[in-house]
Amino acid sequence: MILMSLGIGCGLVVFILNRIVATLTARWRCQAEAARHGCMPAPAVPRKGFLGLIRLLDVLKATREQRGPQQLVEAMDELGASGEVHTFRVEMLGSELVVTRDPENVKAIFMTHASSFEISAYREGAFKPLLGLGLFTLCGEPWRHSRLFLRPQFSREQISDMELEERHVNALSALLITGTDGWTDVVDLQPMFFKMTLELMTEFLYGHSPSQIGQKMDAPNTQEFGYHFDAGKTWLNTRSSLGKWYWLAHQLAFSHHCEKVHRYVDYFVKAKLEQGSEEPAENKVSQDSSKREKFVLLDELAKHTRNALEIRSETLNILSAGRDTTASLLSWIFYFLSRGPRVYDELRTVILADFGTEASGIDFAKLRSCQYLQYCINEALRMTAIVPILERQSLKDTVLPRGGGHDGSKPVFIRKGQRVLISTYALQQRSDIWGDDPESFRPERWKNRKAGLEFVPFGGGPRKCVGQQFALTEVSYTVVRLLQRFDKLQNCEPPGRIRFEHTISIRSGTGTVVRLHEAQST
Repeated sequence: MILMSLGIGCGLVVFILNRIVATLTARWRCQAEAARHGCMPAPAVPRKGFLGLIRLLDVLKATREQRGPQQLVEAMDELGASGEVHTFRVEMLGSELVVTRDPENVKAIFMTHASSFEISAYREGAFKPLLGLGLFTLCGEPWRHSRLFLRPQFSREQISDMELEERHVNALSALLITGTDGWTDVVDLQPMFFKMTLELMTEFLYGHSPSQIGQKMDAPNTQEFGYHFDAGKTWLNTRSSLGKWYWLAHQLAFSHHCEKVHRYVDYFVKAKLEQGSEEPAENKVSQDSSKREKFVLLDELAKHTRNALEIRSETLNILSAGRDTTASLLSWIFYFLSRGPRVYDELRTVILADFGTEASGIDFAKLRSCQYLQYCINEALRMTAIVPILERQSLKDTVLPRGGGHDGSKPVFIRKGQRVLISTYALQQRSDIWGDDPESFRPERWKNRKAGLEFVPFGGGPRKCVGQQFALTEVSYTVVRLLQRFDKLQNCEPPGRIRFEHTISIRSGTGTVVRLHEAQST
């Protein structure tokens, strides 16, 4: 027994010594590589608490107070005069993160050094209970296969289907009832937009119209799904903030939200797998014969696999992005338009000149070429950064071109496994790039501007959002149709700061509370 105890003790000592030697060797190697590339450390935000725990609690507190994106700007301003620091280091839970708002570093991550970066290894674990394994959680070859398979869903032919848009915008518009004075009651457009985009994505991905399936006793409830999905994604945001400790944020409430979300998607998946390759006519969206061959993701997945979990995960990943980011962007556009009557009037004048007053005047090409409409959309994206943080992890030792040294001009060494956060919100609030009034909604700033890597609301590089054009088309069409009908938009929220509700994507923390006035027919 004594010899055994001595053996165990010696083994433990050897293990500890090996770990120390390995750590020191790795540190010396990184220092040598950094020196070889002329790198200097980026400035560091002071560590708060053991292993930076207090710093993490500050981040979570800012999120609860609906000021999360602004906090990163404040952190950069802690390190020097306002606007001078664009890359910094911060320790949280024992891991050092690099945070940047420098377009040159964005270029390196998305383009020149793209092969050196991938989404964090922890994202799969953090997201999997809710979203499963799909486009936003997979890496490497499985991700490439998933993206290639999904591309037909977002072909030009698919996303230019104005009939799909019209049906769902009409359903939303029908809820906006005007009185004898031409004004609607005070309404919050934000939940209406989330309901509309959920129902549109349900039809787009599963080939079903919620208005048709709603007649069935066992039909899924979109309102219930929306509640549980929002709550579940709030958990995802917290789990993502914890990095490798994501598993600490898992309670029965989270599991309950996941179960309810899965039940919604499983309704469509189960029906498809039970019915085989053909579905009864009463379950399909009414379509003429020329459109029956449209790519429907659920149908295509069912041809390649009978694994219900795989089908649920792939479609739920796309449903998540298609519902949330689009509805959030629409909400922000009307949030800002309600506070800027001059912009609203100018945009409506342009819309009536370009599209008239009927849906028949709208098509994909005209939406994309309507400049002032695109200015307004871009400005809402710039102001809010719907996805305020883009995270990557280095696959090998690499270098970011700027951010090191006292003036931030030196390269920064990124060791293998280190996480880098691109703060799109901070990047899009830089006064040296966007002018002296980056906090103001001013669509005219986009005149004669060609956006580069200082504007990446849909990400960039190989993982750039595959549904970008679909989302922009849906947003553009909705804005046009509502402004064709309503000639005035009035903000009905009390004065106060802008609030960011963070559930992976960003929506207005106060909603979009307005009244609308219906234009008189001429």
